Amino acid sequence: MSKKILNIVTSIKGDASFSNKLSNAILEKLKGEYDTIELQTLDLSKTPLPYLSEVNVSAFYTPEEQQTDAQKETLKHSDEATKDLIEADIVVIGVPLYNFGIPAVLKGWIDQVARAGKTFSYDENGPKGLLKDKKVFLSIASGAIFSEGPYKSYDFSESYLRAVLGFLGITDITTFRVEGTAIPDFADNALPKALSAVEEFAF
Repeated sequence: MSKKILNIVTSIKGDASFSNKLSNAILEKLKGEYDTIELQTLDLSKTPLPYLSEVNVSAFYTPEEQQTDAQKETLKHSDEATKDLIEADIVVIGVPLYNFGIPAVLKGWIDQVARAGKTFSYDENGPKGLLKDKKVFLSIASGAIFSEGPYKSYDFSESYLRAVLGFLGITDITTFRVEGTAIPDFADNALPKALSAVEEFAF
């Protein structure tokens, strides 16, 4: 069985990134689950998508035959990113927790792939997600502990991603966390604990 995997990198720390290390462990497990995989990595830390502009948004809602040259040009990044997401069977998203939320480059990507008529639609019953039969794995990294305890309500990363991906039709979402990396009593075991969770998970 062959699977297309889209790996989204958002951390600015490169090889030292805990979210990247956790994502890499997930990818290694996935490679062992399928006969062949087609892996595409989108490193938003190095090549972020353009943030939304007025031309960008107006182009989203202009019929193709009526689009200006400027609108067609501004849609290129969005069209490519949306195509990659639509074609992927599995999406792995590395999510370092920045100021209680997702990195700006990840929000920029979401803004470019949340496209009416392509990834969601509206009808008489309201919005409908168009992305079906996809799995998403989130690898969330944080210096503090947000999965439980006094800071749990400060984590707006997982809840937001589950909401927006669910809006697009993706509800099969699994979260792995490497957390407490900045807390002396937890730092040494933070990554091993997270990697162990990946190893034990039934993909």
